[in-house]
Amino acid sequence: MELTPRLRLMNWLVRQGLSGLPENDLLRGFCERCRAEGLHVSRAMVFIDTLHPIFEGRGFRWNDAETNESTAFEYGSTSEGEAADAWRRSIFYHMLENGHQEFRLELGQGDSNNFKFTGDLADSGHKHLVAHIQQFGEAGTMGQMDCVYSYWVTRHDDGFGEQGLEALRDLVPVLGLAVKSAAQAEIARTLGRVYLGRETSERVMRGHINRGVTEKIKAVLWYSDVRGSTAISERIGPDEIIPFLNDYAQASIDAVHDAGGEVLKLIGDGVLAMFTDENVARAKRAALRAEHQFRDNISKLNARRASEGRPTTTAYVGLHVGEVLYGNIGSEDRLDFTVVGPAVNEVSRIASMCSSVDRELLTSTAFRTGLDAAGRNYLVSTGRFVLRGISQAQDLYTLDPAVAADEVVGGKYERYLTS
Repeated sequence: MELTPRLRLMNWLVRQGLSGLPENDLLRGFCERCRAEGLHVSRAMVFIDTLHPIFEGRGFRWNDAETNESTAFEYGSTSEGEAADAWRRSIFYHMLENGHQEFRLELGQGDSNNFKFTGDLADSGHKHLVAHIQQFGEAGTMGQMDCVYSYWVTRHDDGFGEQGLEALRDLVPVLGLAVKSAAQAEIARTLGRVYLGRETSERVMRGHINRGVTEKIKAVLWYSDVRGSTAISERIGPDEIIPFLNDYAQASIDAVHDAGGEVLKLIGDGVLAMFTDENVARAKRAALRAEHQFRDNISKLNARRASEGRPTTTAYVGLHVGEVLYGNIGSEDRLDFTVVGPAVNEVSRIASMCSSVDRELLTSTAFRTGLDAAGRNYLVSTGRFVLRGISQAQDLYTLDPAVAADEVVGGKYERYLTS
C-alpha cells in the first residue's frame, strides 16, 4: 500500500474515531478499505481489556467470508481455569513474555500450532499471520486496559510482503487509538449505569452535572430492605457476607429494572428506587409488578441457596408516591445525583414498619389513592400509624392475603399487573 492510500485510511480512522463509530464497525471498515487498496487481509481480530464489574475485556472479529461468528464479544477473567490456559497459549501472552510488539507466523508450519487457534486458521486456508500489541503509557491506562491486541491474517502464499507489513505498522496504531477512544466512551457509560443508575447516568452523560441543579418530579418511590441481615451477617463467615448481600440486592435490582424502574442508591442492604411516568397510575402498577417479580426472584434465590446449605431470608418493601427533588446535591468535588425530600424519608419509614405489622409489603395511603378500582381492591389496610418523623397519621396498606392463598385471586392479580 502506497503512502497516499495510507494517509487516506489514517484520516478515515481519525474521523470515525471522533464520530464515535463502534469498534466492530471500525474494524470492518478498516479491513474493507485495506483490501480495496491491495492489502489482502483475510481475517482480523482486535482485543482490548476494559473496566467492567463482570467482563475483563471485549473482542472484535472480521472475516473475508460469511461465518456464524459474532463480530463483537466479551470475555471474562483470564486469571484462572480454561480461560487462563487459553491465554497462556496465545500469541499475545508469548509476545508480552518476550517483549515483542510485533510477531509474525507462518501458519501450519514449524511450531505455529503451539499457539491457541492458529491450527484452526491454517485449516481455514489462511497462510500468514502478523500480531501487534500497542501498549499505553501509565497515564493512558484505565484499570486492566493497558494495551490493544490485534492480529491480521492473509491467504496469500507470500504473506503481506514488506510493503504490506510497513502499512500495517503505520495503520494499526491509529486503529488502536480509535478503538481505545470507543472503549473509553463505553467504559464511561458502563460505570455511569453501574454506579448511578440507567436514567441518571444518561442525564449525567448529557451534561446535567451542575451542582445544585435539580428538577422537581412526582415519582413512585421504592425502598426494600433485607430481613434480618445483621443477625445473619454475624452468624456467617466474613467471606460469605458480600455474596449474601449481592444475591438479595440482585433479586431487588433485577425486579426494579425489569419493570422499568430506576435504582437510585444502595444503602447498606437497602435499595432506593423510583418509577416515573406521565400517568402516575401506570408508575404505581409498575412498582407493584416489580414487587411481585421480587418475590418470585427471592423464591428462586432461596431455593438455590438452601440447596447449597447457605442462609436464606426475605425482604421488606415500602412503596410511596410524592414530589421529590431529582438532581445534583453535594460539595464542589463530591456530588450525588439522587432524589431528596420528605417523600424519600417517608418511604424508608414505611418499609421499616413492615416488621412491626409482620407484612412483607406496605404502601402509603398516597400510593393506594389514584390506583384504579381493581388495584385498590388488592390493597387492604393494616391500620393507622404515625411514622417516626412524620407528623400526620395515615393508613398503611398491604397486599390482600387472598392473592397468595387463593389461586384464582392470585391469577387475577397477575393479569392485573400485566394489563
